[in-house]
Amino acid sequence: MRSLRFAWPPLGMVALAFAAPAPRPAADLLTLDNGAVRIGIDRARGGAITWLSWPGYPENMINSADPGRLIQQSYYAGARLDRRADGQSKNWSPWTWNPIQGGGVASWARVTEFRRIESVAEASRLSSDSLPPFLHAETVPKLWDMPDEEAAALMRQWMTFEPGLPHVMVVRCELVCQRADNDRWGPAVTRAQEVPACYFTRNFSAVKSYLGDGGWRDESQPPGPPWGKARPPRAAMAVFAAGGQGVAVFSPAATQPWNFGPHGAGATADPAAGPCLHVAPIDRATLGPRSVYRYRYWLAVGDAAKLGATLDALWQKYAGERAELK
Repeated sequence: MRSLRFAWPPLGMVALAFAAPAPRPAADLLTLDNGAVRIGIDRARGGAITWLSWPGYPENMINSADPGRLIQQSYYAGARLDRRADGQSKNWSPWTWNPIQGGGVASWARVTEFRRIESVAEASRLSSDSLPPFLHAETVPKLWDMPDEEAAALMRQWMTFEPGLPHVMVVRCELVCQRADNDRWGPAVTRAQEVPACYFTRNFSAVKSYLGDGGWRDESQPPGPPWGKARPPRAAMAVFAAGGQGVAVFSPAATQPWNFGPHGAGATADPAAGPCLHVAPIDRATLGPRSVYRYRYWLAVGDAAKLGATLDALWQKYAGERAELK
């Protein structure tokens, strides 16, 4: 897990090393599929993204071995507390207020809204700037360090195709903090935030930062955690399988070096396997008890040449976009 003190990522370490994993529920997917990409969110797994495939790689490449994997929202706020007397995982003590879209160390989060939006009228009722069709989920996250404790927060997510780029998905995320002003975690503290946390199958083992104009930089890191650090100059990193197909994460909200690296050995393509490949763009934000934090990121699929052209187009349109904190 990554914190300001430890160079570990905030998600996934339960199954990676320490705790018994949460029981694996049957998938309950909603998907978007335009022929160029198929992407899905799972009601049984906090409404997080659990499916990504495309004609060049028709299998699912999202790792969902435990509630800390997936592609999902993850945030940090407040003081680091020792709550072992309340059942806090001894491996995550002391720990901050850390709501996770997927769930806690031994349980999955609860979804309160979960639907595919087909009409402009329904999108308007959601106050969404996404164009139909899109997927919408609202989740009551859980605190990562606790086996089964809901966080005083809501997470919302909207996902659709990027206009004019059918192989690209745009995802809008929102955290609404609902903590009591005088709770045990105390006032706002500036901490690292993942925007978002991404876990892919281990066979996507080649990691590259995008440099612009079709250029890539190879990134190398031994299996972790701890994870490696990279600062991609165009706010994008991609992971590639042996056949040359890959997925790029473009996150202009990231203002800090990104976390990345493999976990485990081999090149398994099994989404339920322990080994995985991790990428997390990082921002820093000061989240208070009633803060609202919003950002967008993009997922693009294809080979290196296609991804390069796509990322240049996204950079031209969205390079100046940042997270919003209220």
